[in-house]
Amino acid sequence: MPYSPSGFFCDRLIRERERRDGEGSVTKPLRFNGQDFSTLRQECLQRKGLFEDDSFPATVESLGFKELGHKSNKVKNIVWKRPKEICDNPQFIVGGASRTDICQGDLGDCWLLAAIACLTLNEKLLFRVVPQEQSFSESYAGIFHFQFWRYGDWVDVVVDDRVPTFNNQLVFTKSAERNEFWSALLEKAYAKLHGSYEALKGGNTTEAMEDFTGGVTEFYEMKEAPKELYKIMKKALERGSLMGCSIDSLVPARFETRTVTGLVKGHAYSVTAVDECRPSQLKESKVRLVRLRNPWGQVEWNGPWSDNSKEWAALSKAEKEKLQHQSAEDGEFWMSFDDFKKNYTKIEICNLTPDALESDKIHKWTVSVNEGRWVRGCSAGGCRNYPDTFWTNPQYRLRLLEEDDDPDDNEVACTFVVSLMQKNRRRERKMGANLFTIGFSIYEVPKEMHGNKQHMQKDFFLFNSSKARSKSYINLREVTQRFRLSPGEYVIVPSTYEPHQEGEFILRVFSEKRNTSEEIENRIEADHPVPAPASAGEESEEDHHFRTIFQEIAGEDMEITANKLKNVLNRVITERKDLNTEGFSLESCRSMIALMDVSFMDGTGRLNLQEFRHLWNKIKQWEGIFKHYNADQSGSINSYEMRNAVNDAGFRLNNQLYDIITMRYANENMNIDFDSFISCLVRLEAMFRAFQAFDQDGDGTIRLSVLEWLQLTMYA
Repeated sequence: MPYSPSGFFCDRLIRERERRDGEGSVTKPLRFNGQDFSTLRQECLQRKGLFEDDSFPATVESLGFKELGHKSNKVKNIVWKRPKEICDNPQFIVGGASRTDICQGDLGDCWLLAAIACLTLNEKLLFRVVPQEQSFSESYAGIFHFQFWRYGDWVDVVVDDRVPTFNNQLVFTKSAERNEFWSALLEKAYAKLHGSYEALKGGNTTEAMEDFTGGVTEFYEMKEAPKELYKIMKKALERGSLMGCSIDSLVPARFETRTVTGLVKGHAYSVTAVDECRPSQLKESKVRLVRLRNPWGQVEWNGPWSDNSKEWAALSKAEKEKLQHQSAEDGEFWMSFDDFKKNYTKIEICNLTPDALESDKIHKWTVSVNEGRWVRGCSAGGCRNYPDTFWTNPQYRLRLLEEDDDPDDNEVACTFVVSLMQKNRRRERKMGANLFTIGFSIYEVPKEMHGNKQHMQKDFFLFNSSKARSKSYINLREVTQRFRLSPGEYVIVPSTYEPHQEGEFILRVFSEKRNTSEEIENRIEADHPVPAPASAGEESEEDHHFRTIFQEIAGEDMEITANKLKNVLNRVITERKDLNTEGFSLESCRSMIALMDVSFMDGTGRLNLQEFRHLWNKIKQWEGIFKHYNADQSGSINSYEMRNAVNDAGFRLNNQLYDIITMRYANENMNIDFDSFISCLVRLEAMFRAFQAFDQDGDGTIRLSVLEWLQLTMYA
């Protein structure tokens, strides 16, 4: 996939500015595609027309790209209709939004619908995702909106109410009530967020749970689940967490196939309640129960504690009412906790972040969020199996400041959860993108290095083992794990399994106590050793050779242009067999003259002998650095080594600038030749000198007019 670090950098600056203005928060979500719901609805009401969303049109492009694409027979008979064309008296919500309002259609998005069912259990969460005061009567304009958490920001997604139908029936998600449409429109908004309906096919319930809450999900495999799993589940529901579960199918062809007990393999279920009851024949002990829901709205468990099982006869009327027991083919059923553990293979619990709920009665987490990306040739170093590049991955400093408040535990330790989430892979699926295999490692920082924000180098990782790490590298959108470590400083290194894979991610750290995490960013600065021009008495043979060539080419005026500079340099440089170079390009020589113009403030666009000797001393200094990293005399250095080479030249840059350097100067094989290497350092030196010239008070900030900005960038 083509990737632009500079584009990412610009986007990041824009988002940081928006966040400073409060945008992207729960109360002030970003407008997806720049569409403002209130403005668009008002425009439609004024012109007495219905909204039509050009950014997600009622066409096959919005349906999909493969199975639901142009060449698919499935889409030929699909007709987009508004609810008023489907039934009489359409309603947004009928009798309150509930888990029975979600019934799966022909799209393989049971994972999404299971999460929606969980969402209905908490009104505060539900009505943040599904804003109230939307209807098909008052102020109706064919426009609705929904809000989702999107990689650290809340976004408001606007849709029109045209939905795909076949024979006047909804093709995808529908409600048990024919005239209720909130769930169908929510699914449409989520499809728009990801580019198409087909992009929603296949997924993990946790993905949607997090997009509805901004929370973090923990997985438990039943065969490895802790003994206190029932207590964990009960406590999670009390905290407002969302829960889903599934039965793994080892054979892909048997996905969503029913078992003899009525359960479905390879299918997502919602956990909607955890409770206990005391049957009359068991006076001393209680039976632990779990309530689940199949998003199909039908097909239920038929074993003990199912809707019509004999176990219910042993309960009092009060117990049945407490458990809200009813016999109906609605996809919801109870089963014992023991049967739950025997039949299901995995459970997912989405814990809420501090902004998910406002109630003080519900436990909340503190969270720090860091955005990053892996860039091929610079910061996509792969896992520890690739020691030559692993150290180049983005690094995040974690400070565990306060230990847990657990009176039953004498160990001084901090509990925290690390979540690594890759971005936009579902939306880019139509362009061939798949989920990367991702994971992370955590290293303890030696005490003598506390407070040092320098990027950890290769040797650190060669001679230090990780203190903790993700259980495995896996191709999921998110990898999450809980840890317990002593207070102190640590470095988290997120990576793909294979090197050279480009993509964006967010790294979140959740904890119950005060802790911090931040990207390791070098302070941007430059050292400027200016070699003094050699005196006549110490002129080397090479210097004498250059002066002779310079005088020969420059003529009587003793000044040379970029073209002549190219001739001077290349007559000597191309003789260097260890550099294995074809010489400097004309563009590089123009940059060199621009650097000297900035350094000597003469602006002539030419070099005299003194300026030339100053430039030549710099080139010799940088040549030594290049040779150090060009040990094999191939004529180029690996782009992953450019970070250290630039650092050796006296420049301290941040990760975004290293990414941009790689994008601009490395070739397709991730190598940087001598000409490109010198060009990069010349440009850096010129930019730093020009900035310092404008920074009169030395505070590290400058104010430029458009003309000054253009002059600065064009010159450098």
